[in-house]
Amino acid sequence: MAEIDMTQADLAARAGVALMTVRELQQNLQPRRRNPRTLAAVSEALGWPGDQIARILEGQPTADVDQDDPVLAELDAVKADLTAIYRRLDAIERRLGTGDEPS
Repeated sequence: MAEIDMTQADLAARAGVALMTVRELQQNLQPRRRNPRTLAAVSEALGWPGDQIARILEGQPTADVDQDDPVLAELDAVKADLTAIYRRLDAIERRLGTGDEPS
């Protein structure tokens, strides 16, 4: 909210929700199931897709992640390479019998 110069009161007014609702969402004061229309209204008041806050609360990837970002694509490739290296190393250690077993 600071990035877009918006106060909690501004957001509540834009979304048409109570100020306490905004405070609870922002600070997670009262973790509870929220009405999807409330979450959508707050998301849209922030300039986000309507399902953004619901996805955040559910721990899902959010719509602001750019799947075409070349840096993210490169990081995914590095992660895949590391995973392959770990698997090969584990296979080699199993064949040689040099796992983490105490001697």
